[in-house]
Parts: sequence; structure tokens; C-alpha cells
Amino acid sequence: MKIHEYQGKELFRKYGVTVPKGIPAFSVDEAVAAAEKLGGPVWVVKAQIHAGGRGKGGGVKLARSIEQVRQLSAEILGMQLVTHQTGPEGQKVNRLYIEDGCDIARELYLGLILHRETSRVVFMASTEGGMDIEEVAHETPEKIFKLSVDPLTGLTGFQARRIAFALGLEGKSVNAAVKFMSGLYRMFVELDASVVEINPLVLTRSGDVIALDAKVNFDSNGLFRHPELQEYRDFAEENAAEIEASRWDLSYINLDGNIGCMVNGAGLAMATMDIIKYFGGEPANFLDVGGGATQEKVSAAFRIITSDPKVKGIFVNIFGGIMKCDVIANGVIGAVREVGLSVPLVVRLEGTNVELGKKILAESGLAVIPADNMADGAKKIIEAIR
Repeated sequence: MKIHEYQGKELFRKYGVTVPKGIPAFSVDEAVAAAEKLGGPVWVVKAQIHAGGRGKGGGVKLARSIEQVRQLSAEILGMQLVTHQTGPEGQKVNRLYIEDGCDIARELYLGLILHRETSRVVFMASTEGGMDIEEVAHETPEKIFKLSVDPLTGLTGFQARRIAFALGLEGKSVNAAVKFMSGLYRMFVELDASVVEINPLVLTRSGDVIALDAKVNFDSNGLFRHPELQEYRDFAEENAAEIEASRWDLSYINLDGNIGCMVNGAGLAMATMDIIKYFGGEPANFLDVGGGATQEKVSAAFRIITSDPKVKGIFVNIFGGIMKCDVIANGVIGAVREVGLSVPLVVRLEGTNVELGKKILAESGLAVIPADNMADGAKKIIEAIR
């Protein structure tokens, strides 16, 4: 789950991570009122969307008067902001963040991620803040300092100082950075974050270390432990189909292809997408209905797939272990009769109650194309849409 910059900074403050003063706004009048409350004399008007590169896209502007805050807020609020992370369609700006200006001496970069291979939190730091860190990593990887944290000890003082020194900090700024990073690490672990990124992290002329940005993502599988974080969710920033899938507890991710996939089990779902790609097709989604899905859940999954206008064909690939093939068959039939079927449908069933499932499909009268195995199913759906 992603959250907005102003929400991330709200969490930063709770953990002692220094941020500039700022107030969110949902209208031009609220933005002006926020600027008046902050006092100025310089403000930053920031678009709030779940994507990076807002500054380059025109979503972050400096204002030197209240009237300029009003003007810039009117320009940014409601705009379709296009960045390298939104794609060409962009993202509509529904929220603003009005923030105090900052006396910047240097712009740095700091990030925390969970390293999958070591199962440890890794700090990434660079003196090349304010730039696309992906470009820095590609072109000058030596400029990114990485430090892995042992979960048994947590971030130690000497490790935090090593990061500070790697950023070229000196004097009182080092101690400020140690406190800053300790709070950041504690937040990452306690709230089950998956990514925390600050770009830029700034050093002020007075030697303070401040988070000028806040990109924070949480592991959705850990959200049951943090019901308070659910309030940060912005449905306007999410794909409508993914929102609907979450209501049915379905694991669904929208992709760019044209073959809709309905599979049980994350591993089988990944393998299904791989084999579609192998035979020259493009999957339109990842969808795992889970091991114990009901007929209603299967119907919901089918409706979500068919609601995607990109989908030109559907491949249902089920291995019945806990999930029974007859439940899948009845769910698919119920959904087809409810929403109709205007694209080819290939179904591969194997496992528990497979013969009953195949019999139900065969006697349904629907134009279902049966498949003998996964490879056969992938070939048939690709041929069908061609």
C-alpha cells in the first residue's frame, strides 16, 4: 500500500524524523489558508500523487507570495500530472501539500528497502540527491552506499555514523543524522514498511538534516497489524479493478497485456504468465483466487477480468488441491451467464473433482475451449485471440 508524501511525513514526525512544517489542502482556498498559517515568506506547493518525478512534471512549485500560492494551487489542483512513473496517461491531482521553504545547502538521497535475498533491511545513501536515483544506480553505481542491518541488533550507532560519513556530513550534522536514521529504521520495522525513500534528504545551511520528501510503501500482508494505516489509503490513486479485488480478498494486479488470467495459487499464477509470454502472448493481469475460494469469489474474479477493456481472451488455469474444480466450473458458468462472454475462454482443470468440473463445463452450453495441460491452454488462448 502506497501513501502520500504528507502522510509519510506525519509518520516521520511521530518517530522523530525531522521534516519541514506543512499542511495538506484539498482546495485552492485551503491551500491559501495553509500558507497563511505557515507564515512564509517562501512556500512550496506540492501535488500529491502516488508517483515520483512530480517536480519534473510540473507538480512542485515555489511560491514567494500568498497570491502566488493561490495561482499555483489553481494550476496544479485538478491537473493530469504526467511523470516517468505514471505513464503517458498521467494521474489526476486531487490533493496538495503546502510546505515551508527550506534553506538548502546540499541535496542528498536516503532509502530503506527490504532485501529479499538476505531478508534484511538495507540502507541506501547517495550524495546525488534530487536526481533520478535509478539513473545514478545505472550510470554511477559507486555513488550509492549500501548498508545491511542485522535484525537481531537493529541499526547501531556506528552504522548510522557510517551512513552519515558516506553522505559527507560533518560536525553536529552527523549526530542529527544518527537520530534521524534511527527513527527511520524503527518506523520501517514497526510499521511493516516495504519501501521508505527520501529524495531529497537535505542538509540546511545551519547544519540540520531534513526530509524534504517522503515516499513510503507498506507490505499489504502486514496491514492487519496496523488498522490505523488503513485510513491513509487513497482509493482515487488505485486501479478500480484492484480495489474491487481487494474487497473480495483476491490477489490481483493489472498489467498491460490482453490475455486475462484466473489461477489458484501465486506460484501457478506466475508460471501461467510466464508460459503465456513464452508462447508469444501478453498477460493482462495477475490474479490468484486462492486455495479456498467460493463460487461467489470465483464469479467476482471473472467479472473483474472481463471489466478490463484490454482483455481479448481469458485463460482459466486451475490445479485443484484445496480448491475443487467443480467450484471453479460453477463459478465461471455463473459469471458468464451474468456478464456475458464476448471473448474466447480457455479452461484447464486438474486435480480434485476434475472430471466433475469438466462435465459441468461441457454440459453448460457455453463456448468454452478445454485444455489438456498448461502449455496446451496457453497455446490455445493465444491462437484464439489471433
